[in-house]
This record gives sequence, structure tokens and C-alpha cells, in this order.
Amino acid sequence: MFKKSLALTAVSLALSLGLSTTATAHGEQRPEVEIKVQKLTDGIYVLFGQGGNIGLSVGDDGAYIIDDQFAQLSDKINHAIDEITDAPVSYVINTHWHFDHTGGNENMGKAGATIVAHENVYNRMSTRQEMPAFNRVFEPAPKVAQPKVTYQKEMSLKLNNDKMRMVHVANAHTDGDSLIYFEEDNVLHMGDCYFNIGYPFIDLDSGGSIDGYIKAQETGLKLANDETQIIPGHGPMASKADMTAYVAMLKDIRNNVAELKAAGKTLEETLAAKPSAKYDEKNGKAFIKPNQIVTAIYKSL
Repeated sequence: MFKKSLALTAVSLALSLGLSTTATAHGEQRPEVEIKVQKLTDGIYVLFGQGGNIGLSVGDDGAYIIDDQFAQLSDKINHAIDEITDAPVSYVINTHWHFDHTGGNENMGKAGATIVAHENVYNRMSTRQEMPAFNRVFEPAPKVAQPKVTYQKEMSLKLNNDKMRMVHVANAHTDGDSLIYFEEDNVLHMGDCYFNIGYPFIDLDSGGSIDGYIKAQETGLKLANDETQIIPGHGPMASKADMTAYVAMLKDIRNNVAELKAAGKTLEETLAAKPSAKYDEKNGKAFIKPNQIVTAIYKSL
């Protein structure tokens, strides 16, 4: 079975966008990471480890996952899946191109899984990418790790007695983000268009923007209802009420920054005005600090 035969790929990570269920800051990927599983419905699970939260669908048609964290964790991830089902993983759906969500693509692809994502994820993974914010450069991923099936606006998989919708939200966290909604199970995977750990990372160099990020969250809220279980890209499970409060917070900070910028304030003057101050205690202690979110908003307006 493919899950038992995956070989680990050694990758040196100076910076990891991963997050364990107990960590509150990003750091290097550690071998002692534990994969924790939470059952959401009879057919849908979420796997927490380090990196983007993994969605798992199982049923009569087999198994498929949303994101796959890091190559070093593939064995642990697959062992966790083995505890749920004997079916091989047929598809891997990437919510976007970042390495803490696609790091296991090569292992999964070599084992026979088909990689699925928005067209812009393929465009970025098949070419050299730079992340100046973290002084990182990524060479093109191996072909086996690149998406083989891509879409432009919306796509669906009708598997395991559910219709899973992939909805592209443009220029949000990146330019290739997908929201994943399981209609029958009423589970929504937001990818990194929702950081349930504090302020979000808006990757301006990958086409992200504050207005697109807010719009992506509003799209998610339209898909959801009060009973929807929401899987964020990082952090614990959330509800529609949680995400409603989060987008209201982002709108408030965005408007504060916009007013300062419209008044001719420089970035340094805007930072000094502390437009995010009333939210910093709750949201500014994880990966993205107050000055970073204000800077990202200022530059994207």
C-alpha cells in the first residue's frame, strides 16, 4: 500500500510556516511532531501536525486529502490515515503553493496520488519563486510534486457521497488560494485564508492583498452557516461566528490604515499610530506581529 511504502525526502528548512497544535509561533520542523486527528463527521477528518491543517475525506470511493504539510512528516501522516482507512489516497488538493502545505506532494505523487490545485499554484510550483519577506528562494518543484489537474474559477469532486467544491478566491493570501467546501458534511477548509492563531500572513510577493483576503473570508462566510465546521489553515477548528469576528477585525484595521495612508502618512508614521492596537494583545503574539500586518496592509492598499 502506498502509505506504507513512502520514502522520506530530506529537506533542510531554515524557516517553516508549520504550526503544531501546541505551538504558537513558527519554527523549524521537528522530528518529534505528533499528528493528531479530529473526527468531524462520519467521512471527514482534520489532521493537525506542523504546517497547514490537513483535511481528509474517506468513504466508498477511497480517500483524499487537502494539503500534506512537510515531506519529513509523510510517514506519520500516512500512519494516521492508516488508522482510519485502508484505502490509498487518490487525490491531494493543495489550497495554495506554500511549502508548509505542499511539502509532501512529491512523496504523495510518487505513490500515485493525483495533485489538484488552482492554475496559479501550478504556475508558481513549476517556476522559481522568491519570498523576500523571509529571504527564501524556491526552485521549481519536481514534476511529480506539481499539480496535474488544475482549474480556474470553481471545480468539484463528487466522491464519498459528498460534493466537494473548490472555489478560487483571487489575490487573498496568495493569487492561487482555494476554499474547499464539503456540501453534505458542511465542512469548510479555508486554507491560509484564515489563520485561527492571530494575524494572517498576506504574501504580497505571491499576489496576496488585504482586500482580497477580506473578500475571501466573506466568500467563506457565504458558504457557511451556523453549523458549519471550519478548518483554518493554522490553528484549532472554528465556527462561522469565530470567522465573522475575525473578518470584522481585519476590516477595522484595514480601514484605520487606509485613513492614515489617505491622509498622507508614511509607513513609519502609520506604524507609529498603532492602527491595530486594540487587537494586538489577542492577535499579535503568534507568527505575524502587529507591525507586520500593518505593513502588509499599507503596502497592499
